[in-house]
Amino acid sequence: MKLKWSLLPRYSVFLLCVLGALVCLLLTMQTPWVWPLAVIFLLLVAVGINDMRQSDYAVRRNYPVIGNMRYLFKALRPEMRQYLFESDTDQLPFSHKQRELVYARGRQRNSSQPFGTLLDVYSDSYEFIGHSMQTSEVPDFRDFRLTIGNTQCAQPYSASLFNISAMSFGSLSGNAIRALNKGAMLGGFAHDTGEGSISPYHREFAGDLIWELGSGYFGCRTEQGGFDAEKFARQAASEQVKMIEIKLSQGAKPGHGGVLPASKISREIAETRDIPMGEDCISPASHSAFSTPVELLEFIQRLRELSGGKPVGFKMCLGQPWEFMAIVKAMRETGIVPDFIVVDGSEGGTGAAPTEFTDHLGTPLREGLLFVHNTLVGAGLRDDVRIGASGKIISAFDIACVLALGADWVNAARGYMFALGCIQSLSCHTNKCPTGIATQDDLRQKSLVVEDKADQVRHFHHNTLHALAEIIAASGLSTPWQITPDHLVHRVSENEVRLFSHLHPFLTPGALLKEADDFPFYRRVWAMAQADSFQSRSLADVSGAKRE
Repeated sequence: MKLKWSLLPRYSVFLLCVLGALVCLLLTMQTPWVWPLAVIFLLLVAVGINDMRQSDYAVRRNYPVIGNMRYLFKALRPEMRQYLFESDTDQLPFSHKQRELVYARGRQRNSSQPFGTLLDVYSDSYEFIGHSMQTSEVPDFRDFRLTIGNTQCAQPYSASLFNISAMSFGSLSGNAIRALNKGAMLGGFAHDTGEGSISPYHREFAGDLIWELGSGYFGCRTEQGGFDAEKFARQAASEQVKMIEIKLSQGAKPGHGGVLPASKISREIAETRDIPMGEDCISPASHSAFSTPVELLEFIQRLRELSGGKPVGFKMCLGQPWEFMAIVKAMRETGIVPDFIVVDGSEGGTGAAPTEFTDHLGTPLREGLLFVHNTLVGAGLRDDVRIGASGKIISAFDIACVLALGADWVNAARGYMFALGCIQSLSCHTNKCPTGIATQDDLRQKSLVVEDKADQVRHFHHNTLHALAEIIAASGLSTPWQITPDHLVHRVSENEVRLFSHLHPFLTPGALLKEADDFPFYRRVWAMAQADSFQSRSLADVSGAKRE
């Protein structure tokens, strides 16, 4: 009897639905208007029967009908959290305040803030920039441009300080790509293609392009998936292509390849990536065109020649530190120096990645950027290589922070997605993006009006750089590149703050080439690095001993 009574709370809602259906069916004989209610109860009964018959979900099996509420609330949880329970400063992954800043600047609305800061200025993560008693005139943000291309480059590029980071057609819709590229054209800044190659949507408005070359060599690949020099030369000859960027790894999923299932490959994607229809598209975890630091630099030199001397560099999320130092040692040995390096932080975004890769692989932007900057300084090569930075950059203050740590320019991906109208619904991997940005659904992407969103992209770029110009003037400076680690301050405890210059180590020019006892971590890793292999010397010695 005890067992039977325990069933009552579990099946009570289902039994009430059955009872309601029976009562309504009886009442319909005399009162026709009860039919809609009877249909509702009958549908709920059908749901309950299905719940008890299925075997995938124990909650629905034990609590037919009512058990579905769990999955309904679970599906609504992101929206409920974002709109009802999230504070203005909760970062999941971007806060309401950050998103609203982009929306306001993109739509030319007032982005000023009343009544004081919402941040806890005594928290350990608080940062600020010191202003000057002798302020400067606000500089023209349109002058915030730099030349990318060293003496080995025949066609240097005058780039904006703030550009669109890598996002491929396929991950983003055609209309999103069109709006980004038109915005870049209107605003005079660059648009990184992502590794999905150059689509017709990238070409429509002729905005400046940084062509990203991933391990799949999309747009310049052989039938077997290797690098095709002739196809590359044809694509790179385009006046629209300003720089070529070899993607070694990306922040959100470093060291991880990818598979685009055949079912998701449209005719447009196949033609853009130069891949066959009806087959899975595989992006290997590493490149086949090179396997050592020296071979990477030789590949860079080859791309320079094939492109007619355009700037060539690479993008990476820092992993094992000796691997990057091995590349720098190879630069010194071969004399081949890339025009630029883009440092991607592990906090970077992607349409989809394994949770462990997103949360726990790769180096965050600031640590990676500082290491790359310091290594180039210590090796005496910093003046020959421009450094770009990408990873959760939204505001002018974000830009100032990475410039202080060694960046020459910055890229943003999700920031420009917000400018397109992204609402952070976290549905990028479902093909059901509600704003028509991260989807290939024709009906969904039609809701994205290219002309309107292109203007928002341009305004976000312009207004962010204007805000940076105002910060620079308040600090008594005249250009963004005058920002140093002495200008930025980080709180380390409730009672202590430190300048970036005191918080982080900064190598002196040529330090790694001299015998000294300073910078022990950098010197130890430098000794481990070897130009002819990505493997460290210590690991190579162990492997050699085992073979013997």
